[in-house]
Amino acid sequence: MSQTQRERLAFLELRAFFTGELRRGDIEARFGVKPAAASRDLSLYREIAPGNLGYDPAGRCYRPTEAFEPVHEFHAERVLAWLLQGFGDGLDLDLKRAAPCEGPGRLIKPDLGRLAMITRAMCARRALQISYLSLSSGPSRREIVPVALADNGLRWHVRAYDRGREQFADFVLTRIAKARMIEGEVAEHEMLQSDEQWARIVDLELAPHPGIAQPKAIEADYGMQGGVLKIKARAALAGYVLRLWSVDSTADHRLDPSSHHLWLRNPETLYGVESAAFAPGRGEMAVAAIEM
Repeated sequence: MSQTQRERLAFLELRAFFTGELRRGDIEARFGVKPAAASRDLSLYREIAPGNLGYDPAGRCYRPTEAFEPVHEFHAERVLAWLLQGFGDGLDLDLKRAAPCEGPGRLIKPDLGRLAMITRAMCARRALQISYLSLSSGPSRREIVPVALADNGLRWHVRAYDRGREQFADFVLTRIAKARMIEGEVAEHEMLQSDEQWARIVDLELAPHPGIAQPKAIEADYGMQGGVLKIKARAALAGYVLRLWSVDSTADHRLDPSSHHLWLRNPETLYGVESAAFAPGRGEMAVAAIEM
């Protein structure tokens, strides 16, 4: 097979695995190929892995079977990047790097089988019964409606409606021990559009910490205009953003400037923001809607 055909086969497997459905048009749209070429790719994949896909006449699409086993070796970071950014194929093609490039990497890597179950439920608008390991209350069984994935810079969360507590919450992806899809439609109030913290956009104004001796250096680091960097974040994620960048979120900028180069100069913007509990300096704020 050519490299381009390998990429197409990897993509169709990736899409089927993580969304639970695949149409010929998905291949056409992703790679700009003709219908005949997309049909050949589907036929070739079904020859390589005859037990992986079954055709659903009602949905007019292919779906992964119970016996589905990925042919390609997908890597968690690439798959999550595809889910987050909407492009890429999740396949490591082992190409030579254009230049040396390294990063800190991640210590936490989610199980792809459970991730696939979650994203399938999300795409199909179904609820899940999960076994969850909470840091505060230990193991428990939950019934959730997953609505979004979120990266807090250190680990991935599933944003979901918790039917037991009747509210939206964050569930750490790697703490989901088991997951099983529940049949039946989900209610309107369980869907993403009803999540007020997700819908609310918070304006954050980041400035050099007043305790910094050379604020111009910080302004240069972040490309600030007029001594401030203005960013927008969902209320559900704002606290994670501030924690990731070690932003002093106190009104009187009392945290150590040697470890907090940035200061949130409009801390009042966090009023009513549940994730603000994770912002540096916010103290023991209530975290009822956050599952740590």
